Amino acid sequence: METTRQQKIAKQIQRDMAEIFQKEGAEAVRGSLVTVTAVRISPDFSYAKIYVSVFPFGQNGAVMASLEANNWFLRRALGQRIRNQLKVVPEIQFFLDDSLEYIEQIDRAMHSGK
Repeated sequence: METTRQQKIAKQIQRDMAEIFQKEGAEAVRGSLVTVTAVRISPDFSYAKIYVSVFPFGQNGAVMASLEANNWFLRRALGQRIRNQLKVVPEIQFFLDDSLEYIEQIDRAMHSGK
């Protein structure tokens, strides 16, 4: 169960990472549409799991590899934004949220069955 402070910090990180992807991290996402769908943060605020959704779906692997390669840059950009809220900038790790792709596959299967 997340505390209220964890939830607030997670929402702040989600907003900041979305803004970083739009403005500073354009080369990291390689022209794909990347959406930050959720952020989970540890109770001691030292580790953050960032779930992203990538469109088009065929570029999932390339974008995820690029995010991991540019992890230091993205963490530094995040640290510049949240340095006044947290003592330590959390380690970040990106995970693929493929729920949109899964929903699209179900939708296609239902429409092809008619």
